[in-house]
Parts: sequence; C-alpha cells; structure tokens
Amino acid sequence: MSLGDEQHGYGGTGQTRTRLPEGDPYGGARRTARSSSRSLVTVVGVVVLLIAAIAFANRGGGDSAADNTPADATKPETTATAPTGVAPVRTGTGGIPTGFAHDQQGAESAASNYAVALGSDGMFNATRRHEIVEAIADPSAVDRLQAGFDADYSAAFLKKIGLNNDGSTPPGTTFVNRTLPAGTKATSFTTTAATVEVWCNGLFGLAGEDSTNPVTSGWFTVTIKLNWTGGDWKVVETSQKTGPTPVTGDNPISGAEEIGKAVKEFGGFTYAR
Repeated sequence: MSLGDEQHGYGGTGQTRTRLPEGDPYGGARRTARSSSRSLVTVVGVVVLLIAAIAFANRGGGDSAADNTPADATKPETTATAPTGVAPVRTGTGGIPTGFAHDQQGAESAASNYAVALGSDGMFNATRRHEIVEAIADPSAVDRLQAGFDADYSAAFLKKIGLNNDGSTPPGTTFVNRTLPAGTKATSFTTTAATVEVWCNGLFGLAGEDSTNPVTSGWFTVTIKLNWTGGDWKVVETSQKTGPTPVTGDNPISGAEEIGKAVKEFGGFTYAR
C-alpha cells in the first residue's frame, strides 16, 4: 500500500514505486524538541487534566434526579469536527466488518473499513490477500481486483521492499503496514452506488537494525467506489492519491527496537467509524 508517495497503490494497476531512505534514520541523532514552548504546553496540559479530573470526580455529588436521567437524553450534540457514526456492525467475514447500513453513513463506514483491510500487512500474503478481496469485493469485480492486486504484489515487488517471496519477513525484522482512517467524504451517493474518499495516515516499512526500508508514516486519500449488493456495500474500484499532508511534528524518532515492539504490543483496530 502506498503511503504518501504512492509506494504501493490500491487500484490493482501493477504500478508500484518504492522510495528507499537516504541514510539510516534508526542510527542517526534524534531531533530535540523545542524546550521552552514544549514545557509551557506540558504545564498547561497537566493543569487541564487536573481540572478535568476534578470535574469528573465531582459529578457524583449531583441530586438523584440528575442521576436517573436516561442515557439518551444526556448525549452531547454532534459538532462539525466531532466523530460520527451509528453503533458498530455486528457481523464480519474473515475478520473484516460487514453488514453496513443502507445509507450514506453506512457507505462511508464500509469504505473506511475496506481501506483498513486493503492497507494491511495481510495484502502481502497471497492466501490472505485473496480472502480480503473475496470478502469486500462486488461479485462483478472480484476476478478483476484479484488479478490486479496479484500483479501488484509480485515476487519482485516483495523483494524490493525487503520481504520474502511469500510475504514473510526476514529474521530479526518486523513488517509494518497499517492504514489509519482520519475521515471520510462521500462524493456521490445513491441507494445502489456510492463513491467515498477516505483520508488516511499510514505506517509502512521494516523495523530492524539492518533494514534499508525503515518504518515511515505518510498521508494519502483512498477513493473507493461501492455497489449495494446482496444486502451490503461492496467494492467495485479503488484508487489513491497523496495527501492532504499536515506539517510533521517535532517528536523524536524512535529506534527500530521500539517500533518493532510497539507493532507487536499495540493491535490494530478492526472497526473504523
């Protein structure tokens, strides 16, 4: 999957580009944070957390009438920047959520979860890749998408990014390929078809002291065309472009061991939006 500079595409076109790093980011000096501004932000953050904690603790002292208020009546109103979504779906196929609502929000939710699946490390293993595509593709598009992705994830491509022919990792390394949706936008919608853009952040690379393709992050937008088929939203076509990309923060770069450990300890999410 491509991260930012389209290292690998969602479209199944056979076109891939991999940018190898200049130098060894794991061995270089870490960036130092801006001390004065960061210290001030830290102090303010602590104060805010304390105030919030005190307010939370004091909520239990209200009268009984307030305590008996139905939960639905106390839900905050949604703002323009707040996450939205109905209750998560309760079914799945091959570990991928299915059974999305037959409305625009359901289409956006489906696109988010399909972007996560298509941007996962499972796509680098032929058996798992076929399972993913079979689970999310419209019946009319299964063969075309399978063929396109098989061409993309060729043995030559896997070797280029440092993996074995079967998609497994060399000894002493941890492979990272995760897609993290940040938001969705339906550019078209009917009850039978929808086109949804999913803005994503992603992690991609091999964590290891001798890796020439270290884990990097990038921003990209995945466009997914969906059909309403068999009581669910299914993928017909996918494409990808770079960005929108925010300014990189001043966090110090972590070493290969820390990144590899984090990937093993922090499991990815199985449901988006």
